[in-house]
Amino acid sequence: MDVSQYLEIFLDETSEHLQNLNTQILLLEQEPDNMDTINEIFRAAHSLKGMAGTMGYKRMQTLTHDMENVFSEVRNGNIHVKAEMIDVLFQCLDALDEYNANIRESADEGTNDNEPLIKQLNDIMNEGKEGAEGSSEEAAAAQPAGEAGGSRWLDIKLGDSERAVLKEAVKQGKGVYGITVTIQESCILKAARAFLVFKAIEEDGEIIVSDPPAQEIEDEKFGWDFSLIVVSDSPLEKVLEAAKNVSEIKEATGDVVDPDQEAPAAEQKEEAAQKPEEEHAAAPAAPVAAPAAPVKSAKKVEEKKPAANKPVVNRTVRVDIEKLDTLMNLVSELIIAKNSLVSAATVSGTSSTAVNEQIEYLESVTTSLHESVMKVRMVPIESTVSKFPRMVRDLQKKLGKKMELYMSGEETELDRTVVDEIGDPLMHLLRNSADHGLESAEVRRERGKPEVGSIFLDAYQDGNNVVIEVRDDGNGIDTQAVRNKAIERGVITPEQAENMSEKESIGLLFSAGFSTAKVVSDVSGRGVGLDVVKSKIEALSGEVEVKSKLGEGSSWIIRLPLTLAIIQALMVDIGNEKYAISLGAIQTIEDIPPRDVKLVQAKEVIQLRDLVIPLIRLNEILDIESKREPDENMVVVIVKKGDKLAGLVVDELIGQQEIVIKPLGKYVSKCKVISGATVLGDGEVALILDANTLI
Repeated sequence: MDVSQYLEIFLDETSEHLQNLNTQILLLEQEPDNMDTINEIFRAAHSLKGMAGTMGYKRMQTLTHDMENVFSEVRNGNIHVKAEMIDVLFQCLDALDEYNANIRESADEGTNDNEPLIKQLNDIMNEGKEGAEGSSEEAAAAQPAGEAGGSRWLDIKLGDSERAVLKEAVKQGKGVYGITVTIQESCILKAARAFLVFKAIEEDGEIIVSDPPAQEIEDEKFGWDFSLIVVSDSPLEKVLEAAKNVSEIKEATGDVVDPDQEAPAAEQKEEAAQKPEEEHAAAPAAPVAAPAAPVKSAKKVEEKKPAANKPVVNRTVRVDIEKLDTLMNLVSELIIAKNSLVSAATVSGTSSTAVNEQIEYLESVTTSLHESVMKVRMVPIESTVSKFPRMVRDLQKKLGKKMELYMSGEETELDRTVVDEIGDPLMHLLRNSADHGLESAEVRRERGKPEVGSIFLDAYQDGNNVVIEVRDDGNGIDTQAVRNKAIERGVITPEQAENMSEKESIGLLFSAGFSTAKVVSDVSGRGVGLDVVKSKIEALSGEVEVKSKLGEGSSWIIRLPLTLAIIQALMVDIGNEKYAISLGAIQTIEDIPPRDVKLVQAKEVIQLRDLVIPLIRLNEILDIESKREPDENMVVVIVKKGDKLAGLVVDELIGQQEIVIKPLGKYVSKCKVISGATVLGDGEVALILDANTLI
């Protein structure tokens, strides 16, 4: 069977399971006895094993199978979670991640068997088995012969209706059997094998109950075995033989079921295991108390049964990102066509009430369509930042520093393409904070700081931008040391260093190949981290800002556009040309008389509501002759970037318009003032001004 068509789904789901395992094992390290976490890890490892086996990746299957075995022993109480075990599990996850990366590149998992890791897992298993050897032998001796091995059909809880059917079958002289069928772990399509078993058994009898329910078996939501209660005219041996004759069936065991039995043997055993001391202490009272337990248990089953049999509706669907890009482009063209229609109606003078109503309706529909498509493309940054706690844990051990990562705003949404690209810059900033920012525990004690350093990762929406901030309470940036290093490396001259501001000094850190680290390690020192951060952020039309105070810590602020396709913009005239300014960056629009313009350090400013705001004359920046007379009032668009304000002087305001951002291409990428272009309704091209670079 060709499974290559499922490769992309396999890769995506494997990445999700691996991330879930990372998160859960981190939780397990903090709470070793949390059974919910242990069960979640077991389920994730089991799912990974089944997926890898289905796709034919045997090495991945073997490793996850051994991980599953370890957690099976942990669930049974035979193994206790220790720090050494956590380290081994994280190494296993790294190995699985490597398999996943190889499969993504070449559709092959590679040749690394990871035998040392498997040996370590087996050693952990053997320790657990030695500890549990005595108790398991006792349990085997006490267990009846008919219940050994695959007798999980004993765990099936019968309701009143099922019990009535079985009693009627006995009256008619039919046999009632409990059967457990085990599938080989090498089987690729276990749901199909289970279906064939169902079909084979139903030729000789009728299946009354299955565990898990038939729907879950069909959806492959089960392990490697399932159990049935069967009514048949044939003897038990013939029914078992029919199940065994299906290929890839490892085992089929069963026994006769007594429908009059109030509580299955497995339930009695479970009750006995839960309260052994009570049973020993009050042995004479056992016959009296015994009937109460099944009633309670049956009640629980009655309550849970409808939920278990309720069909699960999957409300999500995976869509290729390229299809969403195509859809976004079509929406963009639709908006351009709408703008053209508005322009044509205005120019031709055919505008009427009916036409205007239809245009308004069309505008409403296109806006809603755009918002819907954008929402589909938007994903929480949680998918990227969730891997950082594990990274900080590893850095803590590698660097020998005590540190804690605090994250907030993981639910903040960004465009999918941006989320995929933002991971590397954030990783470099966190590593930078851990290695360069935070001091050692000894130094922190001397400075009166807590021994455990804090790293904060905060994400939030600010207007039409998303801000991601990485900060720490470490040493901060020593700008003098940065300048000295830059002089040493020949980046700047001593004369230039003397005239540099603090902001310019910090900017040297983003130079290619620049590093203040004295020793090159596998964490830092090669000067590629911050260089990557800057290039990646700028490629996403974003910017990075640094704030630092020596001895108190640093803050690295990344500002990214919320959407890269369609925006609401203010259209303005500068000279004889039209320009667009993003509405998200605009605070207010003011009419300023020339007499209100003042000079501060040879730069034009205005005072607005107790704020001094610098003026930027766009006609001078863009080298365009202004249409306004010097004595006329100025139209000033107040724009904001973080906590900074600036006033952009324009000639005329045209109005608000929904525009489609078109990239200018690599030939004009060096012009930072212009972020793109848009096609207007009349076919004219207008440039989009980037307010962030002007402030």
